[in-house]
Amino acid sequence: MATDLHNSAKLHPESNKAPAWEDTAVLVRDCMAGNRNAQKYLYNQYAPKAYAIIRRYTRQNEIADEIMNDAFYKVFTKIGSYSGTGSFDGWFRRVVINTITDHMRKYIRDQQVYHAAEMPEDVYLEDDAAGKMAYKELLAIVHELPDTQRMVFNLYVFEELRHKEISEALGITEVNSRWHLNDARRRLKEKINSTMKR
Repeated sequence: MATDLHNSAKLHPESNKAPAWEDTAVLVRDCMAGNRNAQKYLYNQYAPKAYAIIRRYTRQNEIADEIMNDAFYKVFTKIGSYSGTGSFDGWFRRVVINTITDHMRKYIRDQQVYHAAEMPEDVYLEDDAAGKMAYKELLAIVHELPDTQRMVFNLYVFEELRHKEISEALGITEVNSRWHLNDARRRLKEKINSTMKR
């Protein structure tokens, strides 16, 4: 079970900032060595980014907090696998996304096999209505999608994963992934048009 890092950071409001930790390589090295202050510093620097990503995938605070704790637990226990060749931000984001997909896979139980003939016509959101809406309004509409559709939509649009990658991450077929994406786009377009007419 993951340590409650999200709450533990709140219990330690003292500043853990050290000038050397502004260098990501030094920060990662100290975290690898188990330096608790370095870990708190990393948490304080990256928690807002992680939480913003997580909230795109779930509306529920308890689930978001659970994913947040598990993500940082994985970051701190697997930080030794970061090679330093790519950006740490990219590595960190991948750990968060993998944690989200692990959690969401548990909630996806209603999978069905959809045939290509049943797939709705591809619906895109790049229309005038969507362009006139604020990001927060669009995000609120995305949050109204059923869990699986919201997950597929976010992974495809925001994380730019291919259907093969999505199907592997969520344990669904590629056809099923395409169906959920297209149905999500259809629902979003209908909701956006309805909202703009008010």
